[in-house]
Order: sequence, then C-alpha cells, then structure tokens
Amino acid sequence: MTFWRGTVDSLTSVGTRWLPFADAATKELPLGRLLRLGLFQATVGMAMALLAGTVNRVMIVELTVAAGIVGVMLMLPMVSAPLRALIGHRSDQLHSAFGWRRVPFLWFGTLLQFGGLAILPFGILLLSEATTPGLQFAATTGSALAFLLVGLGAHTVQTAGLALASDLSTPEQKGRVVAFLYLMLLAGTLVSALVFGFLLQDYNHVLLIKVIQGSAVVTVVLNGIALWKQEPRDARRAAEGPAEHRPFAEAWRDFVSGGRASRLLVAVGLGSAGFGMQDVLLEPYGGEIMAMAVGDTSLLTAVAASGAIVAFAISARALSRGFDAVRLAGIGCLIGVAAFVAIIFAAPLNSVPLLMTGGTLIGFGGGFFTVGTLIEAMRLDESEHNGLAVGAWGAVYASAAGLALAGGALLRDLVLQAGEAGLLGPALVGAEAGYSIVYHLEIAALFLALVALGPLASATWSAKAGGFSGRFGLSELPG
Repeated sequence: MTFWRGTVDSLTSVGTRWLPFADAATKELPLGRLLRLGLFQATVGMAMALLAGTVNRVMIVELTVAAGIVGVMLMLPMVSAPLRALIGHRSDQLHSAFGWRRVPFLWFGTLLQFGGLAILPFGILLLSEATTPGLQFAATTGSALAFLLVGLGAHTVQTAGLALASDLSTPEQKGRVVAFLYLMLLAGTLVSALVFGFLLQDYNHVLLIKVIQGSAVVTVVLNGIALWKQEPRDARRAAEGPAEHRPFAEAWRDFVSGGRASRLLVAVGLGSAGFGMQDVLLEPYGGEIMAMAVGDTSLLTAVAASGAIVAFAISARALSRGFDAVRLAGIGCLIGVAAFVAIIFAAPLNSVPLLMTGGTLIGFGGGFFTVGTLIEAMRLDESEHNGLAVGAWGAVYASAAGLALAGGALLRDLVLQAGEAGLLGPALVGAEAGYSIVYHLEIAALFLALVALGPLASATWSAKAGGFSGRFGLSELPG
C-alpha cells in the first residue's frame, strides 16, 4: 500500500499539464482511486491480448489446430456481447445487503474470467492431441466453454465497471474518466502482449499452462484491487428492501422512447463496423499488397494504438471544455473516412508512408468515435440507470465489431475467388480488389454513421465550446 501511495504521489506531482488524464481526478474521485478503478479495464485488455493474439497463434502454429476451429472459438466471446444491455439493467436494479449494485457484478464477472482462463490451457492442449471422437468432443466442448466464460466475464466486468465509473463521476468529469479508462484498456492490451511474447519465447506446453493460469490469478488480484472500496455502501437502499422488479423489456422501451437512443445505437453499430471491418486485414494488406516485412506490418497495429491514445487525450481535454460528444464522434467518422482513402491510394502509389498515415488515422478517428458515443450513451439516462445505457452501447459496439471483422475477412476471400473465376471483370482481378472493396464499404458505413449522428448533435454549444446556438443539421457536422 505504501508503494501504491508513493506511485500515485509521483504521478500527481507531474501535474495535469504533462499527464493529460490527471485532470480527470476530482476531490470526490481522486487520482489514486481512479487508477485503481481503471485496473478492471487493464484485465479486460489482457484477456483480449491473450485470446486474440497469443492463444490464437499458439493454437494454429504450435498446436496445429485447424484455423476454422480457432476462428469459431474466437467468435464465441462475442456471442455474449448482446447480453451486456441485460447485465447493465440487472445491475441497475440489484438489491444487496450492503446496498451495492455494481460490485457484485464486478466480482462475479471476475470469477467467470478466472474460471475460463483456468480451464483454457487444458482444453486447447487436449484439442490438439485428441484422437478419439470422445476426446475430441470433450476437448472441443471444454475449449469452447473456456472462451465463452472469459468473454462473458469480460463483458460483465466492463459493463458494471463503466456503469460504476459513470455513477462516481460528475457530468463534467465523465468525458475525462471514460477517456482515461479506455487508455487503461489499451495499456493492458499492449503491456500484456509484450509480456506474453517474452514469456513464451521458448515455447512448451507446461509454460503455456503457467502463463494462462498466471493470467487468471493476475485477473483476480487486479480486479479485487480495482473494486476495493469503490462503490459506497448505501444503508438506505439496503434497508428499503428489493424494489419492484422492472422487466427488461419495459425498461428497454422507455430507454429507446423518443428515438434518440435508437438513433445513437444505429450510429454506434455503423461506426463500429466501419472501423472494425479492417481489423484482421490491415496487416495482411501491408504484407501482400505493399510487400512489407512482418516486422514492418506489426507497426501498423502499433501506430493505430498510438493514434487512439492521442485521440483519447484530446477527447478528455475537449469534453472537459464543453465540446459536444456527438460532434466529437462525427469528427472521428470523418477522420476514419480520410484514413481509408489514404489506405486505398497507398497501393497504386506504392507508398508505405501513406499506408502508415492511414493506420494512424484509423486509431485517431476510432478513439474520437468511441469516447464520443459512449459519453452520449451515458447522458441518455439518469444515474440510476447507467448500467442499461452503458450495456446497450457495449452490446451494439462489440456485436457490430465482431460481425464486421468476420464479414470483412469473408468478403475479401469471396471477391478474390470471384475475380479469379472471371465473374467480376478485368478491373477486379487480383488480391488488391478484395481489400479495396472492404475499405470502400467501411467508408460507406462511416458516412451512414454520420447521417445517423447528425440530428443528435447539440443545437446549442456551451460558451467554452464556441458559443453558438441555433439549428444544426448534417451539413454543419462537425462544424
């Protein structure tokens, strides 16, 4: 605890000028408490890095598991994404002996993550060695259950954690807090990927078990620190007893009534698909079309992450000064359009710097879009129903990104095969055509997201944001 306080004091002494997110802290939510709260995002990032990166590669390369099976396994965590709205609604209505609403969901989500990571290495090792139908069934079922548990746990923890952050922060503080928490997610993903790569340099099965199960222990420890003394006990709520249960369908109807929430969720789905369809294609595009080396294509992911971090820092500062969250999301969409235009033209111009610029802009635009839409979702409902709003946003965002990721890869292969068969004409022959069509679809999706966002933008800006009022339409976005 002394070490922790010393670390926080050191960070605080840097000052808000050089530590962009330090001004997210307030007297009610000081920096030390905010840093602890962000640890739940770090463990979600660690799970993402483990499943989509390390385990994905080990299963295909070292364990020679069929790529199709691995793809299905990686899709399973996304199956539970639509449950986030229900999880958030249940956390809004939970009655507990201490008056807690978010902490029990954070804890049980942590246990789900721990259980999935605990059985994961044994499932995938058995899957690679199974020779009889009985063993193959047991290995496939166990591996699928592990992936599903980790995904469900991560969705539960993230939904309850973001709802708790919304409960604890003031309306003026929300933008900076959300940006800070997503920085923690990126940091957890990046640091975990580096650590996993270092630990598994000399791969063997025993080491894989140690690394994955060590991650399970780290998840419990960090999430335990994250939720410790975060949500205040509410004696009044505990004494009142359970309130009358409000059906999810009724709460959902009220949430989307008026059309604003529905329009925002449509925009979230379109924008998430627009930014996410290229997720598994950008590095292959650099290698196959631009003839970049493996190490160079890895930089595409790094520059995208760097762009996102810069975007989060700018978002925090802009929102704290009264900038409209919807306009911020709209600017993110426009930056995304520019990013994909740069990527498309990189091939005919044979320009690697242009491709790198496009990769950076993807992270930059995606960061603005993520923060802007999440802040707007948090503002859609009263504080007592933050869970439903955050859960609905997360459900649409994750589901759209997952479907777009799989659809983009499938579409690229279909266009390639159709072009080679001569079904698309001479202009669409070759590998470049498949990538180009996907990138053009992403541009279309981002423009449609702009159409959905336009009517949501505030007609009146705060004085800090430029101070104009009046009619606002799509033509003025982002203004």
